[in-house]
Amino acid sequence: MRIAFFVNQFPNTSETFILNQITGLIDKGHTVHIYANYYNKKAKIHPVVKQYKLLDRCRFLCKIISSSELKNFEMLKTIILKSVKDPYKMLLYLKCCIKDKQFFDLKYLQAMLSFPKKVKYDVICCHFGYNGMMGILLRDTDHISGKVATFFHGNDISQYIKQKGKNTYKYLFKKGELFLPISNRWRRKLIFLGCSDNKIVVHRMGINTEFFKKSATIKKDSDKITILTVGRLVEKKGIEFGIKAVSKIIKEHPNYKIEYLIIGSGPLERNLKNLIKSENVELRIKLLGAQNQDVIKKYLEKADIFLAPSVTSKNGDQEGIPVSIMEAMAMELPVITSKHSGINELIQEGISGFMVNERNIETLADRLFFLIDNSDIRKQMGKKGREFICENYNIDSLNNRLEELFLQL
Repeated sequence: MRIAFFVNQFPNTSETFILNQITGLIDKGHTVHIYANYYNKKAKIHPVVKQYKLLDRCRFLCKIISSSELKNFEMLKTIILKSVKDPYKMLLYLKCCIKDKQFFDLKYLQAMLSFPKKVKYDVICCHFGYNGMMGILLRDTDHISGKVATFFHGNDISQYIKQKGKNTYKYLFKKGELFLPISNRWRRKLIFLGCSDNKIVVHRMGINTEFFKKSATIKKDSDKITILTVGRLVEKKGIEFGIKAVSKIIKEHPNYKIEYLIIGSGPLERNLKNLIKSENVELRIKLLGAQNQDVIKKYLEKADIFLAPSVTSKNGDQEGIPVSIMEAMAMELPVITSKHSGINELIQEGISGFMVNERNIETLADRLFFLIDNSDIRKQMGKKGREFICENYNIDSLNNRLEELFLQL
């Protein structure tokens, strides 16, 4: 098969789940190309990007326009240029704009200019609903061919819907062939928004369970308890509540050797540093910045508990099912997380971890201390968690299933 992947930014360190799909399909012998809206200059390059020479397979469609005046000028210039070069496709574009006015946007015009000749694929795989819109437009304007399959993750079906309105994907639902929410929660949301149930298949993101596998040779300080969080420093990750909960335990149990390590970068870094300072726990709670997958694995091996206190942000943004939790469970860590989005489809309450209400610092601290004080239960939960991940979130099995879905298209 010839498969096109449409993504927002590339490369993107936090979206290893997309890399896993791309490389898995390449390994199966399929021709894969990547179309990204923007080049991510700040991203750390994942090893597989170099190994598979993925940047050579990638075409960047847009450039970022910050000034509204410049944007208006660029739109006019792009419309004229496209009309002169290919009036037929420009006419098709204007027809799409009449059907859905959100297509009248510079990023779509720029993307159309990136396709001087029609490119043929069997499947156009779009990650996130708004990139599904891009795939549909390029197909309907005769720039690209193939059946459109769209993954829905979290932001694209929570915050984005709140901003754009519940009809924002109406055109996509009508034209797209396959919709792949990553959880049953998002499947129900798609149906609520008007997507036909017979076009929907829940397809989960997965991880390499052989890579994320606990080593028998790792030696730990038996007295020290290490709590670990991995995630971008943004509101929906709820890290401030994790800091407050761990700080509470440290103050109430000063004799316990507890450390809380947070891996990730993002806009809230300064706020979180100030919070740690104000709680006077700088020696016990540390921000480690963004790290590559190999380093993250080393920290997972030395950790005792994984903490993921996700929340719904003020603008409505929500998680899907965080891959970082899957990786922690595969490394046999018990997880404490929130009753948030589709996470309850991943965590078996009381078996592989605990779930608490969002922003509930008291219960978060209570559950954390219970696991800190019960090493046998930590180990039991960790083993159950790995069993669940290997059975349900193994990337090889999921890629086999994805290949079958694409072949059926």
